[in-house]
Amino acid sequence: MPLNGRVARQPEDQIPDIVIRRLPIYVRTLERMREHGIATVSSDDLAQDIGVTAAQIRRDLSYFGRFGKQGKGYDVTMLAEEILHILHLDRRWDVALIGYGHLGQAIASYRGFGPGSFHIAAVFDSNTQRIGTLTDEGLTVLAHTDIAAVVRQMQIRMGIVAVPAEAAQDVTNALIDGGVTAILNYAPVSLRAPEGIWIREIDPTGAMQSMTYYLEPPTGDAAADSCAHDGQGAPVLNGTLAD
Repeated sequence: MPLNGRVARQPEDQIPDIVIRRLPIYVRTLERMREHGIATVSSDDLAQDIGVTAAQIRRDLSYFGRFGKQGKGYDVTMLAEEILHILHLDRRWDVALIGYGHLGQAIASYRGFGPGSFHIAAVFDSNTQRIGTLTDEGLTVLAHTDIAAVVRQMQIRMGIVAVPAEAAQDVTNALIDGGVTAILNYAPVSLRAPEGIWIREIDPTGAMQSMTYYLEPPTGDAAADSCAHDGQGAPVLNGTLAD
C-alpha cells in the first residue's frame, strides 16, 4: 500500500532486529494518538512520546520506504496501518500454547490478544489431570505428545512455551517439528533452535535480577562508570541502550 511516495523496502536480512523490535512500540503509540483524535504528528513529537530521538524514528522507517511529508509530518492512521502491514499484523495468527499451569492459564485468558492479531488456537499440557479439560475459552487441553501433529495439521506457525525449564527444550523441538518458526519462551532457560527459528525470551526474574544492581549506590571505582553509560561509553535512554 503506497504511502506518500513510499519507495521499495530493503531486504529483510539487511534490517537490524532491533529495528523490528521497535516497530510495535511505534504502532502502539500511533494507535493511542489516533484514539485521542490526533490526525498528524511530527517525528519530533512522536519521538518525545516514545522516548527516542526523531533521527532514530526516521532512520528506522527508512528501512521500509519513505513516509510522511516534510513540514507536514506523518498521517497517524496511515502510518499505523503501514507498520501493522510491515509486521504482518493485518491478519490473525493462530498460536499454540504449551503448558496450562498457573502461567499458561493466565496467558490463555489474557484479553490483550483479542480481538487483535493473535489467537490461542491450541493448548497442550503433560499433566494428565489437565489433559481433556476445557479452558475458559472452550478449548480442550491436549496432550503434549500431540504437539507436532496438531500444529502441523492446524498450520500454526507461532508457539508460546510456558513450562518448567527441564521440559522447555523438548516441547520447543516438538513445535519446530510441527512447522512453528516463532516461539515466545517464558521458561527460565535458553532454548536451542536451528537457523530460521525466531525465539524471544520473557524472563521476569532475570530482568529483576539485573535491576537489583542499581538499588544500592555504587562504591569505589564502580561509581565513576555507572552513571548514564553502559560501561563502554554507550548512552542509556530510559533504561535501554540507544544504538
